[in-house]
Amino acid sequence: MKVTVSEAKGQLTELVRRAEAGDEVILTRHGHPVVRLVPVRQVRDRKARRQVLDEVMASARGAATSGPDAARSQDFLYGDDGLPT
Repeated sequence: MKVTVSEAKGQLTELVRRAEAGDEVILTRHGHPVVRLVPVRQVRDRKARRQVLDEVMASARGAATSGPDAARSQDFLYGDDGLPT
């Protein structure tokens, strides 16, 4: 959504609400874009970031499955005599 700076003066509250909701709000002057309204993202503190990281790591540990040993991962390609099947 593009709005001139002079129009934005009267509807700033509504434009801020729209930007917070995810709409792209661009203010223009003489037909040229000059400002984009974007919401400020909350910065997580160190403890909160660590908690998220720990949750991701725990989830990854639970999802990992053990497969064949790398040295034996291609054994299905060979017969008992060691020749390709």
